[in-house]
Amino acid sequence: MRITFPHSHAFPGGPLTIAEIGAAKETCVVEFGDGVAVIAECRPDGGAVYLTLPAYRTGRGMDVAARTWRLERGREGVWRSQRSP
Repeated sequence: MRITFPHSHAFPGGPLTIAEIGAAKETCVVEFGDGVAVIAECRPDGGAVYLTLPAYRTGRGMDVAARTWRLERGREGVWRSQRSP
């Protein structure tokens, strides 16, 4: 699975694209708009995907904490990120 965020980090309601959705828990490549890429854990669940991102540093040097996101496709067909508890 490959996930692409057009910005330097994920944020609530932020858009993203997903390619090659798998059927089981797996590792995936996550690319950000600033050129940073990380390996993360992805888990499809119904129509959503849970994405567990490790801590990483943006292209401009900002530290981003590890976090789990719920990725859902909105009514307009665009994937969006939501914080997961």
